[in-house]
Amino acid sequence: MKRQCSYPTSALEDRLEGATLEFEVPLAPLTTFLIGGPADLFVRALTAEQLAAAVSAARELGIPYFLLGRGANILVSDAGFRGLVVQSAVDGIRFLDPVRVEAGAGVHTFRDLIEATVSRGLGGLHHYVGIPSTVGGALWQNLHFLSPSRARTVFIEEVVESASLLTEEGTLATVGVEYFEFGYDESVLHHRDDTVLTATFRLEPAPEAELRRVMRENLAWRDDRHPDLSLYPCVGSVFRKVDGIGAGRLIDECGLKGYVKGRAGIFHKHANIIVNFGGASAREVCHLIELAAATVQRETGYELVPEITFVGDFG
Repeated sequence: MKRQCSYPTSALEDRLEGATLEFEVPLAPLTTFLIGGPADLFVRALTAEQLAAAVSAARELGIPYFLLGRGANILVSDAGFRGLVVQSAVDGIRFLDPVRVEAGAGVHTFRDLIEATVSRGLGGLHHYVGIPSTVGGALWQNLHFLSPSRARTVFIEEVVESASLLTEEGTLATVGVEYFEFGYDESVLHHRDDTVLTATFRLEPAPEAELRRVMRENLAWRDDRHPDLSLYPCVGSVFRKVDGIGAGRLIDECGLKGYVKGRAGIFHKHANIIVNFGGASAREVCHLIELAAATVQRETGYELVPEITFVGDFG
């Protein structure tokens, strides 16, 4: 049954710079969890101009909106999203000089940008191979990876030079890395309604063979601990880092690794990851999230805080 739609869709379409407005688009296939209902309205922005126009129009017309990238760190409600979902598909990789590269917010970091830069003997982004993210999403969460040697965690902020934004005030601006106030799984984008349009990275020349060796090691480390998304759709770590012990270890010590609810389960290799065995609902995932948090709080005294974004109405 078609949902009632009272949004000013004609006015919205007039402002989309050529992008197509779609209705009742399923969101599950657009996320790595493969979970969630439809969006009332949907726009796929292919250019920075279309992205800025769609977000600006939603603001001006009072339409609730959500900005979607790779869908890698979100759980969409079974009821979907009542409003407009704007998918950032802004493409384009442009080398500005021998060590600087500009990329659209919708460029896939692990699939396209890493390959483009490593092929030129440029390092800095290669650490994040295998992590599903767009450029915009990487800045939003300060993408990071703990190296297999466990020597240190590397963060995307280390190679960000600048970015072009549509600010929450509605202006176009170019900002430096300091603007983002990066932290662990944190940036100013969590607190300001800014939209990343493009980002520029400053990288370091390095032998391509060495970069690819590190990539192989990182992929092997991830494959040994993280689910294969083609077999176990998921969003990676569900809870924020717990210093000194780790959320996954706490959940494991409480005996919940491998616990299943319906078609969702706590992954048997990594207790801070919930996987979709096929056809899982957001309700089932939320049950596991609540169970893990309540059990760890009761048995250890630690509070687990979700790091994923919940999209839509969860009641």
